[in-house]
Amino acid sequence: MSRCSHVLVRVHDLHRAVADFRAAGFDVHYATDETKALHAHVWFADGPIIELLTTPRAARLLRLPLALMFGRGAGRRMVRWARQGEGFCDVAVLVADDDLDPTRKALRESGVATARAVRWTRTRPDGGRTRFRFCYPRRDRIPFFVTPYDPPQHPPETTHANGATALRTVVLGAASGDEPALRRLVGTDPGFRIEPADRTGVRAVELAGLREPPDPALLHGAVVLPATH
Repeated sequence: MSRCSHVLVRVHDLHRAVADFRAAGFDVHYATDETKALHAHVWFADGPIIELLTTPRAARLLRLPLALMFGRGAGRRMVRWARQGEGFCDVAVLVADDDLDPTRKALRESGVATARAVRWTRTRPDGGRTRFRFCYPRRDRIPFFVTPYDPPQHPPETTHANGATALRTVVLGAASGDEPALRRLVGTDPGFRIEPADRTGVRAVELAGLREPPDPALLHGAVVLPATH
């Protein structure tokens, strides 16, 4: 049904996090103009990526306005991002249906309501514009889903000094009540490994080619491991 799009790492200071991830051997690119950016990306030539994000200080107080802007349930999710400490805060699943309706219907039939689909446009540092759509399940710890970026943004080549070549696996903890919805959303995608947990969320990512685990002090709460297969 789908595959991983990107894993989100919430950080307090985006510029500091970008510098630290670069010191850990990653090639990191701001998603928008560096002076205004709230997001930055660790790209690989293909497949899932790591997204660093920060949130405006006022976001923790804006649950209702965020829900009005992005759909019912979105405010709860985005306020959770803003209130939590550093580390993994969410994961996005890439789906092929451009209007997202088939995915929303499938989830609804399995008992998982969603917010509406939102159209979004991002202005890249080079001035070009990237368009995509996204939708949040109302359960704020279920992965959200997105359409492919238009135009595609994966660079034809990317080199990380630490040897990483691909995000091979997202280790996703699943509370018992969430597991059926997770299985419905991610299907049999080998890029996810679902493990029982007290709380649903990303626990770690495994990177192909990574020669050794990066210094945890540089990763702002993210757990990044070498892939074992």
